Amino acid sequence: MRALVCPRLGTPDVLDLVELPDPVPGQGEIVVAVSHVGLNFHDTLVIAGTHVVKPDPPFSPGSEYAGVVSAIGPGVHTVSIGDRVVGNEEYGCAREAVVVRADRVTRIPDGVSQRDAAAVLVAYSTAYHALVQRADLRPGETLVVLGAGGGVGSAAVDVGKLLGAKVIAAASARDRAETALARGADDCFSYGGEPVKEAIRDRTGGAGADVIFDPIGGPVAESAVRALRWQGRHLVVGFATGKIPRIAFNIPLVKGASVVGVFLGEFIRRDRATHEENLRRIFDWVIERRLQPLVHGVVPLADGPDALRLLAAGQARGKLLLHAIGSGTP
Repeated sequence: MRALVCPRLGTPDVLDLVELPDPVPGQGEIVVAVSHVGLNFHDTLVIAGTHVVKPDPPFSPGSEYAGVVSAIGPGVHTVSIGDRVVGNEEYGCAREAVVVRADRVTRIPDGVSQRDAAAVLVAYSTAYHALVQRADLRPGETLVVLGAGGGVGSAAVDVGKLLGAKVIAAASARDRAETALARGADDCFSYGGEPVKEAIRDRTGGAGADVIFDPIGGPVAESAVRALRWQGRHLVVGFATGKIPRIAFNIPLVKGASVVGVFLGEFIRRDRATHEENLRRIFDWVIERRLQPLVHGVVPLADGPDALRLLAAGQARGKLLLHAIGSGTP
């Protein structure tokens, strides 16, 4: 099989496409012939060695995949060869076949393509977990989504609207913010052109935001948190700027507000059952055509370095996917 491999820590330029032996499943494991791999900004951090997850090279990037079960190890009774499944790992998915524990995959329901399953798994699971379990977002509340032009940001816009919130999309450039507006956001602005705190207050009649979804960090987050309303919630999803914000604790104190961490991987590890319930609802929205993930592009496995460079530069609009092998595109 072919695999995209990181032989040493660095930029996406260090990645190589190599031939590896076909994998063999062990006790409780399965092999999945991968059709699509979802890429995320945090893959660039894992490659650089700056993420909380720090694998030793060589390893493959990619934390989510969709495909077809091609082999089953001893003791596996929950899936069968030929089942379409989706799953996520901390890394290691950018290859034509992966060995994973059988209890870490979810069957893809009829009516959902492998492409869409890979596109929604991490981004939409993150957005849903953040807005439902962490923020308890309620219909009619105002949600501000920072980084709304990217994969997880566009997912938060979609999920926020489906949950009945008023959604204000914010992005680094006006055209990226307007992409979210075209997908259903109620308003938008560019923090490349407007002060964030003032932009949020202007668009909420001075009241501020109930919830801020923040995968950006840095000065943008430091300004946005000041625009929370009474008992608002600032969701810490990531730091795409590469800078961890410094927030004075008097801000949440005087606003009765909360700064809330969102860590999907640890949530799944600790509460797999709730994650599966979240994913079922997301898949139902796809089947009902109420949700169509924003996909920037689907590129061959060999073009993975180019795709990751695009992510690192913040230039992708929506999700970037790798097409791995001929397990089909259904």
